[in-house]
Amino acid sequence: MSTREVRSNCPYPLASRQNQAANSVITVHDIQIGTHSPTIIAGPCSVESLDQIVELAKEIQAAGAQMLRGGAFKPRSSPYSFQGLGDRGLYYLAEARKVSGLPVVSEIMEASQLDTACDTIDVIQIGARNMQNYSLLKAVGRTDKPVLLKRGFSCTIEEWLMSAEYILSEGNQQVILCERGIRTFETATRNTLDLSAVPVVKERSHLPILVDPSHGTGVARYVPSMSMAALAAGCDGLLIEVHSHPEKAASDGQQTITPAELKLLIDKINLFCKIEKNTNKEVALHG
Repeated sequence: MSTREVRSNCPYPLASRQNQAANSVITVHDIQIGTHSPTIIAGPCSVESLDQIVELAKEIQAAGAQMLRGGAFKPRSSPYSFQGLGDRGLYYLAEARKVSGLPVVSEIMEASQLDTACDTIDVIQIGARNMQNYSLLKAVGRTDKPVLLKRGFSCTIEEWLMSAEYILSEGNQQVILCERGIRTFETATRNTLDLSAVPVVKERSHLPILVDPSHGTGVARYVPSMSMAALAAGCDGLLIEVHSHPEKAASDGQQTITPAELKLLIDKINLFCKIEKNTNKEVALHG
């Protein structure tokens, strides 16, 4: 099928598997996202202080996570909720990276924040509320930074992939998708984690896909089980909220696990990956 034909039939040709059969692998320092080994990105919802993020980064690194996340700019539903430390939070994240060696992921909310973000962090996150902020998508598409694009909680998979197309069409091919739950009639959890999105995206697109079980459920005790379910569905990694003292967190403490709980989860993930690898070998040998 020619590129012209794909462009006439598919609204997201650059993101489509029709145009690229091989999976895209996004490299962040020495970490490869989109391989057979899941990438674990962990950290607090909000950066609260330099001491907090540096100490937590050490704990997260010791638990086995490969990357650090933390919010400096917080798009909160209420204007009276903690809005984040802004640029100062990004500089704190850069310091935490120096101490821990973990590459950093953080969200920006507008193009004016790009210069500081590009100087301080390794992966730019576009949050669910900005998934269809097309001017922002174009702006990050003109950078050379990997972009983690979260799915909007009221958006279809096709709309999500078309948002990725905005970034790709500006020249930045380093796009990582992240399923973080959608809004349904169910109220038992904060959102409904749409794990069916993982195989659908894998079928339709070559871009790597992560899953955020923290926002996807809004309940810390559900995070481990939904993390394992996401990996079983075939995701390329997880984005997990972690805080040393969730009950004291400036935001989203109810969906946040501790570093000790993260360590237990990563141990379970490593065992799962080992079993899956051995099973695949057996199937290949006897299949």
